[in-house]
Formats: sequence, C-alpha cells, structure tokens
Amino acid sequence: MKTTIAAFTIVTQMFFAQNITQKLDVATKNLMNSSTAVSSNLSFYVADESGNLVYEYQGSKGLSTASTQKIFTAAAALEVLGKNYTYKTTLSYSGTVSCGNLNGNLFITSNGDPTLGSWRYEGYKPENFKQKLLEAVRNSGIKKISGDLIIDDSYYDHQTIPGGWPWDDLGNYYGAGVWGVNWRENQFDININGTDFKNFSYPLQGVKWLNDLKAAGSSDQSLIFTAPHSDIALINGNLPAGKVTTVSGSLPNPPLQLGVEVQNWLKESGIEISGNVVTDSQLEIGGRKTSEAPKTNIILTYESPTLDKIVYWFLRKSVNMYGENFIKTLGKEKKGDPSFKSGVAYLKEFWKSKGINPNMINFADGSGLSPQNYVSAKAEVQALIYAKKQPWFSSYDEGFPTQDNGMKMKSGTMRDTKSYAGFHTSKDGKKYVYAIIINNFQGSGSAELQKILNNLK
Repeated sequence: MKTTIAAFTIVTQMFFAQNITQKLDVATKNLMNSSTAVSSNLSFYVADESGNLVYEYQGSKGLSTASTQKIFTAAAALEVLGKNYTYKTTLSYSGTVSCGNLNGNLFITSNGDPTLGSWRYEGYKPENFKQKLLEAVRNSGIKKISGDLIIDDSYYDHQTIPGGWPWDDLGNYYGAGVWGVNWRENQFDININGTDFKNFSYPLQGVKWLNDLKAAGSSDQSLIFTAPHSDIALINGNLPAGKVTTVSGSLPNPPLQLGVEVQNWLKESGIEISGNVVTDSQLEIGGRKTSEAPKTNIILTYESPTLDKIVYWFLRKSVNMYGENFIKTLGKEKKGDPSFKSGVAYLKEFWKSKGINPNMINFADGSGLSPQNYVSAKAEVQALIYAKKQPWFSSYDEGFPTQDNGMKMKSGTMRDTKSYAGFHTSKDGKKYVYAIIINNFQGSGSAELQKILNNLK
C-alpha cells in the first residue's frame, strides 16, 4: 500500500511539473514568435528552491540585465560587509583651539557614505547631520575658524562613474556618480515651467546652465548633462508647456556642494570662518599639496544607517549610486583598491566561488546601468538560490518590490531591455526561483514578461 501511495505521489508530481513546464514553454514561444520580438533575445530560467530545473529557454545566454544586476551586488555586500556594517563621516581639525579661535583647518572626511544627507532615512536627513555637526563644533569650543573648511574626498580614487555608462545617463539622477564624500545622494531637483527654471531643491554651488529645452509634448522628455568636476550643465529635450515639471539631476561635485552648505551653516550659527571651502581634489587639481584629515582632534563621528537598510532601498527603489558605492567599498575592503575595475573583478570572483560559471557573469558595474553588463538568467537564479540559504536572506528579500502582477520580484528596465528575477510560491504551495531577461524588444516588455511569469502563480 505504501509503495502504491509513493508511486502515485511521484507520478502526480511529474504530471504537475510537466504541466507547468508546458505552460511556460507555450507562453515563452508565443512571445518569441510575435512580431515585436522578431529580433529579440530572451534568457529564461526557472528552478525549484533546491535548484532543480523546471524550465529554461536559452537559460545560459548572457544578455544585458538592467537593474536585476543589483541582486548580485546586494547579496555580495551583505555577505562580505555584513548587514550591520556602517559607513562613517568624521569632523576634525588641525592646529589648536585658543580662546574660541581655531588656528587651523576644519576637515570633513568620509569612507564614501552613500546615505549622507539622504531623505530616505528617519534620523539621517540633512537637518540631522547639520544639527550634530553644529553641536560638535560648539562643544569643542570653536567660535571662529582662521583656516579653511577642507572636504577630504580622497577615500576612493578619482573616477566617480563607471566607464561603460552612456553619456545620456550621467547628468540625470539615476546616473549620479560615487565620491569619497557623497551628499544628498548626489541628486538635485529643478522645478521647470515649460522651459523656465522656477527653483531648485537647494542652491547649487557654482553651476552654470545651458538651456536647450523646448515646450512641447505632454510628458517629461528632458535630459540633463553634467560631468564630474565641471561647472557647466546642459539640459535639453521637451517638457510640457503651461505646467511645472520636476526634473532631477546629478551633482557635478558633491563634496564641494556639502562644503558650501556647511560653511553657510557655520556662518548662520555665528561661527566665523576666514578661509575658503576647498576639496582635496581641488587642491590636487591646483597643484597644491593635499591635506590629509587629522587622525586626532576628531570632534564628530557620524555613522550611516546599517547596511541592511541601505540594501533595502538599493533594491526597492533601484538606487544606482548605492550599487556603485558597494562596488568601490568591496574593492577597497577586499583588494585595497577602490577602483571600479577592482570592485567589479572582486564581484565576479565572489560569485565564481559560489559555483556560478564565470562565463555567465560578465559584470561591468554594480547597478546594471551599463549596457556592457551581460548575465544569464541561469546565473541570476543560482545567485538567488544561494542567497536564500544565507542567514542574511531576510534583509535581502525585504528589498524586493511587488510588481503590477502581484509577484514580488526585482525588475530591470533600460532602453529595449526588460528583466525580472525573484521568488514565488504558487497557489498549490510550490516554490519557484526564476529570472527572465529580454533584449532588443520593441515595446516595454513589462506586460509580456509578466504574462509569462503569471503561469507560476
């Protein structure tokens, strides 16, 4: 009797497995045989939670991923750095304090905290940092500064943007670079009525604008162009006439922006500063000796939210700057080299050590914004299955957003690219891990790929 029941169970499982496999195959081939996919490439892989194959369509083919690339970076950061890892920003001074006068320079330095001044975290917003900084200066007895305010942005190397990022992306908020000192997620907002600038979310330091906007259309079709260390910004494209549109860009020099704001805070609170605001990079560009922040006379150590909270927003809102910051941090921590090349190489080594074929993970950055990323759906599924077995998985899983079809999964969107990757439990209790990527598709791809994935429900 027991043998009969066991045999029946196995046959039943095989029937349902065949059934879901057939459904996925029909839906996938219907898409790939459609007119909109005539020149498209698709990589699709579905497994159960133990890694057993359920269905694949070119599962090992490497394609441009867009933001599902972030699942690799987030998992590596949680494992290598730890979910309780924090970034630190310090305020210190050189020289001596006598009768309230600092005969020396005031320094702000950081190990690349990507959340400094972010609006996403309660207790960590710009006003919170401002309050703690001013309290630290007052408590140290400083009432006047005879030297400069130096923003030491030397923790990372000078390359702030991965080499493969398109020029069209760099000046927009999602193309913000990574600096040794970051501020407000290196983002600003402009309210624009047609082609006329109304106001900024905060005053930008030293940026001059070239405006090629046209008042046309019914939606935001504008692009901002900024370059690191440049004081010239360009905006072009179309914005609707007769209404105010908010457009978000990336700061060309976040350390300098922070420095100018801190200088204003000091002056507003009655603390005189005689010198200038200068960054370590500016000192080097000007041929002057750079000034390393003192290891003593530290009057404030400001810690970021823990890494699990940063990873949450990295995945939930797809913050590209966070991913590139993780890449530089991994390169610095594991190889002593904060370059993008070093960090990306380490990310590939990490996943190779977890059993993923290195030919299926050709990373170019940590966020997926570069079209030079090529990853297979099978590699994404293998990474997700590895993550699910780790003690930090709950912090990872929490960041996956729920999509329009009700499935909780990370999405990726780029011109002619759409992707999804995630976990799903069907109505009959079966647990699936999946990834699907389509390139060169003439359409958004969202509805089409979700229609295929709905078969897992």
